[in-house]
Amino acid sequence: MKTLVRTLALGCAAIALSAGPAQAASSKKDTAGDDAASASAAPQALFQPTESASAGSVTVEGSKIGYKAVAGTLVVHPAGWDDAAWREKSGNAKKGEPGAEASMFYVAYFKDGAPSANRPITFFYNGGPGSSTVWLHMGAFGPKRVVTSDDSHTPAAPYSLVNNAYSLLDATDVVFIDAPGTGFSRIAGKDKDKAFYGVDADGHAFSEFIKAFLSKYDRWNSPKYLFGESYGTPRSAVVVNELETGDDIDFNGVILLSQILNFDLSIDTPTLNPGTEEPYVVALPTYAATAWYHNKLPGQRPADLPAFLKQVEHFATTDYLQALAQGDEIDPATKQKVATQLAQYTGLPVDYILKSNLRVDGGQFAHELQISGDLTTGRLDSRFSGPSMDPLEKEAEYDPQSAAISSAYVSAFNDYVRSTLHYGKGKTYKPEINVFRQWDFAHKQPGMPFPIRGATNVMPDLAMAMKYNPDLKVMVNGGYFDLATPFYEGWYEDHHLQIPDSLQKNIEYKYYQSGHMVYAHEPSLKALHDNVAAFIRRTDNVGG
Repeated sequence: MKTLVRTLALGCAAIALSAGPAQAASSKKDTAGDDAASASAAPQALFQPTESASAGSVTVEGSKIGYKAVAGTLVVHPAGWDDAAWREKSGNAKKGEPGAEASMFYVAYFKDGAPSANRPITFFYNGGPGSSTVWLHMGAFGPKRVVTSDDSHTPAAPYSLVNNAYSLLDATDVVFIDAPGTGFSRIAGKDKDKAFYGVDADGHAFSEFIKAFLSKYDRWNSPKYLFGESYGTPRSAVVVNELETGDDIDFNGVILLSQILNFDLSIDTPTLNPGTEEPYVVALPTYAATAWYHNKLPGQRPADLPAFLKQVEHFATTDYLQALAQGDEIDPATKQKVATQLAQYTGLPVDYILKSNLRVDGGQFAHELQISGDLTTGRLDSRFSGPSMDPLEKEAEYDPQSAAISSAYVSAFNDYVRSTLHYGKGKTYKPEINVFRQWDFAHKQPGMPFPIRGATNVMPDLAMAMKYNPDLKVMVNGGYFDLATPFYEGWYEDHHLQIPDSLQKNIEYKYYQSGHMVYAHEPSLKALHDNVAAFIRRTDNVGG
């Protein structure tokens, strides 16, 4: 999942998360792309749905599963689009320019012989914003999986594509969706950026895609699930609330991986939001886990990582939070005591912590933890390390994990989609696009008459969806070594949702000794598969 370019992130009102490895910096806007029908006789019909069907099989934990694969596109429109008005007019746009449309690319896998009426279906997407879903597709739950090194740089091509023994086809049909403008998805028409590049516009596009997919494949009566990773987690909150409260489509479950719902809690640049101390609190357990992994903790290394992190969580939410809340009124003795304890948990020098005023952000930590060896620690997965670009910088300049695995995912998918799925000849696949200049982080929360500017917070959306549908189940998954969306952040957010205590039992939490892309560590991928498959089977209401 890509990390954001730090200079771009500093310019955003809220820090965006990626769902694929490091996003390339570019000041150019994305064009309509090679799928736009520039010479169309009907100017309002910029795109047409496409599809290519194939067949295959996958062996999941010992059982062979045959499947039909469909790679294709569906056309969606921005909020306010009216199909009747569209048919009556050749276009309402000024100067003859048609209204905005998006052609959203997907790959769906349907299990052979399974009755679609009660077969669960799960919609997958990565985040960014501006990331395709190549990462979840080729690394986690598709029938083929690219092999990468566990915590070091994967050698250059040729890459190995193997049977994915952890595909979720044993529990659900799966649909991987690329966001508008990414992958083979394209946007075109009047004000296309405004129509699709924003928290609410993006959520609406995915909602429209899901409804179109349910109609095309007759899956309205199937148990339904959303699976979002990174920025895909706030997208899930927006989408499930829109579909449930706006379209009367109840979902069985929402599965969140590497959660961030409230961008005020981001540890990337909390100095942009002074007075908000929770980012340091929710990141501390990940700092401790990372120092544990790299043997940077003073004294004897704890044998039980989860038990050790429980101690850190308690300190973070009690003594540490109280110290931060005192601001400059904290007395020197207390400050020294807290700094000493932070050094015990993070492996950073006491003097450095004091100079940072007890507040070390994610970039600082990634730069400083292994600086004695001229190494930078990974952001998306802090198990990874790479040469420091500049040992004298304050913060890390790149993410070693992104650099380590991106080429394998992108290269393997570009070969697979053309040779096996028979789609994409003559087209360009865009793993990530730079949407940060255009992205609107304002969000209209449920019940609000207008969008709220500033850091995005979709906690009210998930809370509303859970109250509207009290049977909705939520599964939260996180990696202990994720510096982009610290695992404790998801726990903290969900324990502060404005829902009745009785609905807290509808949320479950699973954690793994991996990073942001939990599935990049094969033992964690197996555990993730087993946990998600069990979650779906418990909640699909099929009854055996």
